[in-house]
Amino acid sequence: MNISMNIRILIIDDNVLFRKGLSALLGQQTDLSVVDDMAFGREAIPACTSYEPDVVVMDTHSPGAMVQELTEQIKRRQPNVKILVLTDSRLEEHVRAALQLGMDGYVLKDASVEEILIAIRSVAKGKKYLSPDVSGHVVESFLHPDQQSGSLSQLDRLTSRERGVLRLIAEGKTNRSAAEFLCVSPKTVEKHRASLMQKLGLRNATEITLMAIEMGIIERPASFATRMESRRTQANNT
Repeated sequence: MNISMNIRILIIDDNVLFRKGLSALLGQQTDLSVVDDMAFGREAIPACTSYEPDVVVMDTHSPGAMVQELTEQIKRRQPNVKILVLTDSRLEEHVRAALQLGMDGYVLKDASVEEILIAIRSVAKGKKYLSPDVSGHVVESFLHPDQQSGSLSQLDRLTSRERGVLRLIAEGKTNRSAAEFLCVSPKTVEKHRASLMQKLGLRNATEITLMAIEMGIIERPASFATRMESRRTQANNT
C-alpha cells in the first residue's frame, strides 16, 4: 500500500477512554482515518466486514477465546486486513501467542505516538512490526530458555487479570487508581491482588515490585537500580 493512500483503521478495545483517545490521535493524521472504535463482542466480526478496514488495532487482554475467534475470522474472510496488537503486556508468551495467531504487529500501550504510527503504517504496507521493548525479550528467551522457565512457570499460575493487577501495583498504583485504569471496582482489584500474592507467596507491595521486575513485566526503575548500586558500593568499602 502506498503510504500516501488513506489507511482505514478499526479500533477494538474494552477500555472506552483509551480507544476514544487513540481514535482522536490517529484522526489527526492526513493518511489515516478511524472508521469506528468498539469494545470486544460479537458485533466486532461483522464490523470488520462492513467497514473493510486496512488495519485492525486491538488489545489482547479480552477473553482469549474472543480474541482468537475474531483473529481467525478476519484472516479467513479478509486475508488482506492487517491486525496490530496494542496492549500493555510485554510477556514473551503473549507475544508468541499473537504471532502464532497470525497477527501482523505487536506494540505496547506505553509506546510513543510516533512508534504507534510507524507500526500502523508498517503493517498496512504488509510488513511485520514488533516493538523493540518486547523483541529483545523474545530473542533473549530463545537464546537462554533456561533462564526464563522459573518466572514463566510462576506467571502460568496467574490469570490474565491478575497479571494486569500485578503490573499496575508494581508500577506504584493504588487499588483505587488500578481499578480506574481497568474500569473495575476497587474491591475487584483488591480480590485479584490478594489472590496473586497468595499464589506467589508475596507479603507486600515491595515484594510485588521485585517479582514483577524478575518476571520482566516491568523494567527495573532507575532509582531502584541506583539505590542497589549504592548499597553494593558501601558494602565493598566496609
